[in-house]
Amino acid sequence: MGKMFVERELVTKKDKSFYSYFVKGTLRGREVKVAISVPDFGGYTVLDIVFGDEMQAELVVTPFEMKDEKTGKVTYSGNRYGVRSTDEDGKVYECQIKPFRQSDKALLDMLLG
Repeated sequence: MGKMFVERELVTKKDKSFYSYFVKGTLRGREVKVAISVPDFGGYTVLDIVFGDEMQAELVVTPFEMKDEKTGKVTYSGNRYGVRSTDEDGKVYECQIKPFRQSDKALLDMLLG
């Protein structure tokens, strides 16, 4: 699988404009759009900085595991998600993101699978 990107589009509702963030892909011939959010409201400022003037940035997926300290047995595993960009000087900007709803998480897992 090649690189995947988080995209954004300007949305206007009730005379207010904001960006909507998403990952697009195709599953079984069906176009899907996975809604993306940030862990806390202040994260949207960070996300805007990561995107800068661009309308897409790279999706970063980092697998993780939680282990029982006594037994070493894996008790939970999953992925952490982020979005990353690099400016013209080579400086990297990154922000943690998450699927908006449980259904978005399921779709993103299928796209990554």
